[in-house]
Amino acid sequence: MAGTTKRFAAAMGSTLAPKLVELAPGVSSGIVQNALHRAIVGVGPLPGAAEAALEQLEEQHGNVNKAVREVIENHVAYASVGGFATNVGGLVTMAVTLPANVAGLALIQCRMVAGIAHLRGYDLDDPRVRDAILVTLLGADKVNRQVRQKKLPAPPMAIATAPVHDPDLDRIVAAEVTSELLTRVAGKQFVTSMGRKVPIVGGVVGASVDGWETLKVGRYASRELLPRARR
Repeated sequence: MAGTTKRFAAAMGSTLAPKLVELAPGVSSGIVQNALHRAIVGVGPLPGAAEAALEQLEEQHGNVNKAVREVIENHVAYASVGGFATNVGGLVTMAVTLPANVAGLALIQCRMVAGIAHLRGYDLDDPRVRDAILVTLLGADKVNRQVRQKKLPAPPMAIATAPVHDPDLDRIVAAEVTSELLTRVAGKQFVTSMGRKVPIVGGVVGASVDGWETLKVGRYASRELLPRARR
C-alpha cells in the first residue's frame, strides 16, 4: 500500500510540477543553493552539518559507520516531522506552500548528505563537494539515468573528486535538483490533499513520503561517498 502511494505521488508530481512552477514563482534553483548553504553553516537551532556529524561521531566513540547511520536516522526523523507539519492544508494552497516544502526538504537532505560527506573526509567548503551533495539528492536511479543521457557528467563521488571544479555545473545541478524536489513535493501534496477529509491522513502520508525519500537519499550517499583520507 505504501509503495503504491509513493509511486502515485511520483506520477502526479511529474504531471503537476510544470504547472505549479508557474503558480509558485518562489520556486527557483536559488532555493536549493540557499538550502545547501544553510545546511552547512547552520540555521536557527540547528548547528551546521559538520558540527552535528561530529557530535554523532563522538556519541559513537569514533565509529564512522555508526555515526553515518545515526546521521541518516536523525534526518529521516526530521523529514517525517516536517512532512507531517507541512501537509495539513488544502489543494488550493499548494502553490503557496510549495516553496516552503521544497526549501525544507532540501535543507534536511542537504544537511544529512553534507554530514555524511564530512564524516567520510570530504571538505564541505570545496565547490566540487557541494555540487556532489546536491547531485546525491537526485537519488541513485535519477543520477544513473542523467549520466547515461549525458545530462550530468558523473555520479556524486566522481564530481566531488574531479581534478577541477566546473562552474557551469553549479547551475545545471541546482536546476536538476530543484526540478526533482518540486516533482516529489507536488506529487506528495496532491496525494495528501485527497485524504484530508479524514483528519490526520494527509499528515501521515506526507510524513511517510518525506521520510522514505530521505532514507533513500541517505543510503545512496552512504554507498556513493566512499571514505577519503583527510588532508
